Amino acid sequence: MIGLVEGAARQKTPNEIALTILLASLTIVFLLAVVTLQPFARYAGAEQSVTVLVALLVCLIPTTIGALLSAIGIAGMDRLVQRNVLATSGRAVEAAGDIATLLLDKTGTITHGNRRASAFRPVTGVGEAELARAARLASLADETPEGRSIVALAEERTPGPYEESPAGTEHVPFTARTRMSGVDLPAERTRVRKGAAGSVREWVRAGGGDPGEEAARIADGIAASGGTPLLVAVEDARGARVLGVVHLKDVVKPGMRERFAELRRMGISTVMITGDNPLTAAAVAKDAGVDDFLAEATPEDKLALIRREQAGGRLVAMTGDGTNDAPALAQADVGVAMNTGTSAAKEAGNMVDLDSDPTKLIEIVSIGKQLLMTRGALTTFSIANDVAKYFAIIPAMFTATYPGLDRLNLMRLASPESAILSAVVFNALIIVALVPLALKGVRYRAAGADQLLRRNLGLYGLGGLLAPFLGIKLIDLLVSLIPGIG
Repeated sequence: MIGLVEGAARQKTPNEIALTILLASLTIVFLLAVVTLQPFARYAGAEQSVTVLVALLVCLIPTTIGALLSAIGIAGMDRLVQRNVLATSGRAVEAAGDIATLLLDKTGTITHGNRRASAFRPVTGVGEAELARAARLASLADETPEGRSIVALAEERTPGPYEESPAGTEHVPFTARTRMSGVDLPAERTRVRKGAAGSVREWVRAGGGDPGEEAARIADGIAASGGTPLLVAVEDARGARVLGVVHLKDVVKPGMRERFAELRRMGISTVMITGDNPLTAAAVAKDAGVDDFLAEATPEDKLALIRREQAGGRLVAMTGDGTNDAPALAQADVGVAMNTGTSAAKEAGNMVDLDSDPTKLIEIVSIGKQLLMTRGALTTFSIANDVAKYFAIIPAMFTATYPGLDRLNLMRLASPESAILSAVVFNALIIVALVPLALKGVRYRAAGADQLLRRNLGLYGLGGLLAPFLGIKLIDLLVSLIPGIG
């Protein structure tokens, strides 16, 4: 038993640990009961054969749930495959059902992810054309939808001709650490940057300029409305300064609030992760109905958040597709990497979504919950089933010596031999009968632990008690027709 518990503990799945302890404890209890039964039987003058004792042990130990565990696990893996999700381990599916904290990216998961530039908001003393030109130059090498929309809006708002990147231009790509991108124009001794408000303001200060407060107010107003502000700054012969703000608009996907409410009923808290500033993050989080958010998140911030949650005994799931997501994916209990993501992300996660749909993480959690609900229901049925079989075998073993025990023969079985044989046959048939339910799974519903417990006890607990009485009695009617047994 110690070895089983230690093995389960290394897997770190609470339900696995609990189930292993339960099955191991029941097995030891029933084994001790059967082993100590023979001395009492000898004392009473009703010594039992090894065949009868083995039959009793087989019927009493939790063989039903033990035989069905593999079918339940295979069914869970199959449901993921049907949704184009590959799990690298069965433990990942188990862990999905135990998730307590769900980390989701804002862009593409909670919102549509097609943020588009809708307006240029220059600061005082800067014309819209100057801001649009700088924003366009900083976005020419940006292949994201946001970057393409900035170029399109700049060409729409300013008259042509439109200059391409001058010779010798050095493009500065966006990174999760700097949170900005842009271009360096050595020939003009000019540098242009666009990105998160805080990062661009620090860049201006590092260049010896004063970012001012006007741009910050404009950015705060855009963020408070749920938009995403991108500051645009330039450093040239006049020094480093902020030119203005680009307003990006995004829309929360329909139905997200309802889905998050469903997760909340399941006891799962949702955390939105975004590189946006806190004001934008707060507006989107309120609109979407998430429990919390992490704004201006860096890879280190994501990793630290996951570790904090796990230190509190909570299992964490998250999605990611970039190399900078790899540490967090590896740390998360359920890390879902996008198929379009980098090799590092796919190797770090324990699941790969072939459709590269970040919202599928919610479905994965639902599949994990259904797996655990199925296992809990069948475990309840199995234990109740074993208790009922006690009333078939024990009276049959001792009725001849203690006639008073015949009152426990509630099923009025034909003989001790037919009672034992019927119980063993029923024990084998019930496993086969429950395989379809194990594969199909118990119908998933978002409910609290108390509701699920009442449902399991009422439906599967009561069913597990009644099914053996009916099944063993029917089998006994057939077995009793066999000469020498009836």
